[in-house]
Amino acid sequence: MRWSSALLAASSPLYPSRGSICRRCCWQAQIRRQHAGNPTLKSEKPYYVTSPIFYVNAAPHVGHLYTLVLADVLKRWHALLGKKSILCTGTDEHGMKIQQAAEKAQRDVRGFCDEMHQPFKELARAINVDWDHFIRTSDPDHRFAVQHFWLVLEEKGMIYSKKHEGWYSVSDETFYPANAVGWALDPATGRKFMASKETGKEVEWTSEKNYHFRMSELQDRLLQFYEDNPTFVVPETRMKAIVQEVKAGLKDLSISRPSERLKWGIPVPNDDTQTIYVWVDALINYLTKANYPFQIPGREDAAGWPADCHVIGKDIVRFHCIYWPALLLAMYLPLPKKVLTHAHWTLGKRKMSKSSGMVVNPFMAIDRFGVDCMRWYLILDGGIKDDAAYDNSFIIDKYKKGLQGGIGNLISRITKGKGWNLRKAVQQGQLTSTEELDQQFKSCLVQLPASVARNMENLNPGDALAKIMNVIYDTNVYLAQAKPWDLSDKPEENRLNEIIYLCAESIRICGILLQPFMPEKMNTLLNMLGIHEEARNFTNAQFGSDKDYGTPKYLLRGADGILFPGLSSDF
Repeated sequence: MRWSSALLAASSPLYPSRGSICRRCCWQAQIRRQHAGNPTLKSEKPYYVTSPIFYVNAAPHVGHLYTLVLADVLKRWHALLGKKSILCTGTDEHGMKIQQAAEKAQRDVRGFCDEMHQPFKELARAINVDWDHFIRTSDPDHRFAVQHFWLVLEEKGMIYSKKHEGWYSVSDETFYPANAVGWALDPATGRKFMASKETGKEVEWTSEKNYHFRMSELQDRLLQFYEDNPTFVVPETRMKAIVQEVKAGLKDLSISRPSERLKWGIPVPNDDTQTIYVWVDALINYLTKANYPFQIPGREDAAGWPADCHVIGKDIVRFHCIYWPALLLAMYLPLPKKVLTHAHWTLGKRKMSKSSGMVVNPFMAIDRFGVDCMRWYLILDGGIKDDAAYDNSFIIDKYKKGLQGGIGNLISRITKGKGWNLRKAVQQGQLTSTEELDQQFKSCLVQLPASVARNMENLNPGDALAKIMNVIYDTNVYLAQAKPWDLSDKPEENRLNEIIYLCAESIRICGILLQPFMPEKMNTLLNMLGIHEEARNFTNAQFGSDKDYGTPKYLLRGADGILFPGLSSDF
């Protein structure tokens, strides 16, 4: 009966119980009985991508925006491929950091979280993230999943209790060994303090009794998993660093804190004196929204698990690439397929940080430059392996060259050119030219979709986007060299249509491939070309595959014919 009492505590009050039976358990069990063994329900596993869940101790910044856009581009790319795709994002609302932030604000912690999670949800909406789940770790279903996960770990003998001493960072929510800390100096006050050598965050000596996870026992299994899955962590440099860290030896992990010190969190089942470690709590969110622990037998992957890709910042690699796989191995649950770890954005050569105040307000950036401009810029210039510098002047330069002068100029010249008819060019402009310029350009268009797909498969959206943009630039160069405006005489009509058709095909193919990056602007572009709704998937991004476009869906007059207008002089 030990399990039922703990799960009852987890289910209340959202799932009120009757006697010793949890109503949620009954409801889920009924679903499982109805669907178990039903072959008609078997379907392809959805592509499941996640962003990290964000701490609500302070407002979001551009780093959060970048992570969200990366995850959304991956989701939209797989939707473009015709796959069902699921994106999970949300907020991490437990832990000492949140508790202290609420106390500093003189707020009730629940009320503080109810207010502070909203900007992150609004940011996801503002940047047009197509999420399926927005989880809050204070949600009752998540509490249920975490406590169930704990109990299974305990039943497997993977948890024990002992006194723990060490250097603890509230900011990083983790213990550090003695060789990982040292004296640091606050330049503003001259105060000396002990800090993590890795993050620079202050640590304090802590001695307490708590529960531990037998992570050391999983070292060999982890190393075997890494060997079997050498591309588990992207980029390769961080994969190598993770392997080296695990080879150096794993210690058991402290996975609870005394509730007298940490009240805001999920209680350890059957022990209200302890609160579950925030990182164990947080990592399980990816399972919660995959219906854990109530997957339907035979369709355990129907809600997406295992995750196809976790998108995270490089500062939380240890938690996602060592702790999380170890916990899942201990549970004999499937592990995520990939973890995309991106670098940071810097401001004035310093990492953006909420605690230091070195941040860019993402809402102001979106308002200033537009949703799709920011999505495009962040992916194009954002760093996966190396940090990237953020500056408004960089965005302006990229906008003028790539969006206004590149895509915008090209679509305007082709759709509004006075010396030709786009629809006629599409109908009659089948490429029969043997000119080397034409053949080289066509070859680039033929190869582009597969090249972009390879980069996306390798979790490198930045290079994929760069390849598309290079074709856009090449198209403008081709157009300038071919000079269709000089071919207005009737005898040259076939040649004129060939040139316009090649350029139109370039815009069409690039427009389809750019949809995950700039969904709203590319919808407008494809409408300007007159591309039918059902002809906008990846399979349609093949040279010569569409003969039915060329008539805009609306008159291209005034502002309606300008895809990327000039930036305000206020910039």
